[in-house]
Amino acid sequence: MKGTIRIQVNGVWRELVVGRDVEPHETLSHLLRERFGLTGLKLSCEEGACGACTVAIDGKAALSCMTLAVELDGRSVATIEGLSEDDPVIRAFAEQCEPGYGTALQCGYCTPGFVMASKALLAENPSPSESEIKEGLSGNICRCGCYSGIVRAVQYASRKGAKGGSR
Repeated sequence: MKGTIRIQVNGVWRELVVGRDVEPHETLSHLLRERFGLTGLKLSCEEGACGACTVAIDGKAALSCMTLAVELDGRSVATIEGLSEDDPVIRAFAEQCEPGYGTALQCGYCTPGFVMASKALLAENPSPSESEIKEGLSGNICRCGCYSGIVRAVQYASRKGAKGGSR
């Protein structure tokens, strides 16, 4: 495969020459981390089983380790770096937002994947039930077992009116 592809990453269009700037077999996770320096997404299993590499492609949660970068010509990709610090989902995961809330996560390794999956979920369903949150995040794994805190974070972000957009 030769030619040029254009991918919008966090609101900025990038033109890439296949074979020079991106290889035909290169995953989106590799392109974002190694070539663009966007290390917010994490790599763990690199088999699509853990969700640590979740990004939003055209607003939908996607596993970047299972996506070939060259397949994204003309499409939009959002990573954790594309969210503002005052984003309701970021705040819900990072802070103790209300009495008795606590923090959503312990080690934080899975946080970017959960945040991006939560953004996509809330874009599609701004007021999800607990079971819808669990289903929407079922592709993500937290090795620390902080699932109840994660669900509470998404519920809090939903109450604060979070939408799925990014900058």
